[in-house]
Amino acid sequence: MEEAGSSAGGGVSGFRPGVDSLDEPPNSRIFLVISKYTPEAVLRERFSRFGEIQDIWVVRDKHTKESKGIAFIKFARSSQACRAMEEMHGQCLEPNNTKPIKVFIAQSRSSGSHRDVEDEELTRIFVMIPKSYTEEDLREKFKVYGDIEYCSIIKNKVTGESKGLGYVRYLKPSQAAQAIENCDRSFRAILAEPKNKPPESSEQDYYSNMRQEALGHEPRVNMFPFDQQSEFPNFDKNDSRGQESISKRLSVVSRVPFTEEQLFSIFDIVPGLEYCEVQRDPYSNYGHGVVQYFNVASAIYAKYKLHGFQYPPGNRIGVSFIDDGNNATDLLRKMATQMVAAQLASVVWNNPNQQQFLQFGGSSGSQLPQIQTDVILPSCKKKADPETPVKERLFIVFNPHPLPLDVLEDIFCRFGNLIEVYLVSGKNVGYAKFADRVSANDAISTLHGKILNGVRLKVMLADSPREESNKRQRTY
Repeated sequence: MEEAGSSAGGGVSGFRPGVDSLDEPPNSRIFLVISKYTPEAVLRERFSRFGEIQDIWVVRDKHTKESKGIAFIKFARSSQACRAMEEMHGQCLEPNNTKPIKVFIAQSRSSGSHRDVEDEELTRIFVMIPKSYTEEDLREKFKVYGDIEYCSIIKNKVTGESKGLGYVRYLKPSQAAQAIENCDRSFRAILAEPKNKPPESSEQDYYSNMRQEALGHEPRVNMFPFDQQSEFPNFDKNDSRGQESISKRLSVVSRVPFTEEQLFSIFDIVPGLEYCEVQRDPYSNYGHGVVQYFNVASAIYAKYKLHGFQYPPGNRIGVSFIDDGNNATDLLRKMATQMVAAQLASVVWNNPNQQQFLQFGGSSGSQLPQIQTDVILPSCKKKADPETPVKERLFIVFNPHPLPLDVLEDIFCRFGNLIEVYLVSGKNVGYAKFADRVSANDAISTLHGKILNGVRLKVMLADSPREESNKRQRTY
């Protein structure tokens, strides 16, 4: 067992800051590996030049009270902690002790490990910018805080237009922290998610969740069908909300701070969540966040279902649209298309007779409805010969239900070299076989995370047959 001794606040023995304040502001604590004989007074003397020290505490053995050679220092600002790490890592604290110390940014509740000076997670920031900004404008605005390695602007893959979001990567963590602390609040600067963040659940993860469900464990619920919820509220003609700018991006405000995981869990109940970002306001304890959906239907539904939602109980969150410059009438038209497509697909899937009628055209020879989506799909191409060797196999997850097989084939054959597409009976999954890897990769980049006919698709590379054969067979 361990206990902490602190020299802060008069050196009260056994004192340690509350858990809720350890990471406020984020990355303001450093973790040190030091000599067991280094006194707290030396730590304060050597590190006070970097900024206001709120607490110093040393991990001690519970029984002997001897230092374990581990210490923590809590600074008032993130930039102070980062600069201390940059300048003191590998240095010697005392003349008679030549063993260099190790200094890291301490692990927070949202991170998996202590971070060092080369950690990208500490040097890349995410900002909201005017859509007119170029990368050069972004660099010019943020270079005052330190040396910039690169700037990038997130753009629409189809139109090439800016989404009003960007990244700035600095050479040092302290420079990124300075930018977050001192830039104009309208940029809502925060540390960006690391590029090497684990990807979305793969085929193996999906079957793992199915196994948990079969064993009686309740899986995480992340969506609900539209037809099981009440309809959108009626709008009065004079209601000021009717004049509100509508977009796929939402601003979330709460009197109580929230984490990104909490924000995601709230808004992921509505299908089509693209990403969410928590923005920390250094001037207040309010919680601020930005949520973006893949389609406007989901954003509108989330806005009017979750505005005023109490989380935690007693605290109502405020949800509003962020104007992205699009035409509201066009967005409403797209929303109506998505809603009708979702209702139609739900009716067809839940009624086998109607599904068969649609599939074979019925007595009147009617055609299948066209594919309803905002995704720009290539023109139809011929399928490859069934005997063609398979070069790549894709794993497809449908939410909330699979698409009809002929619709699925029509979608995937547009990328060329499709050999076969099929569904797994009784599961919301399927596979697509391609004779060319480029075609398969094009399908992934175009369709992954998109909504077609009211169904969200996850499209990813499937496990190789060899890997599948090595999987342990179920015994239940």
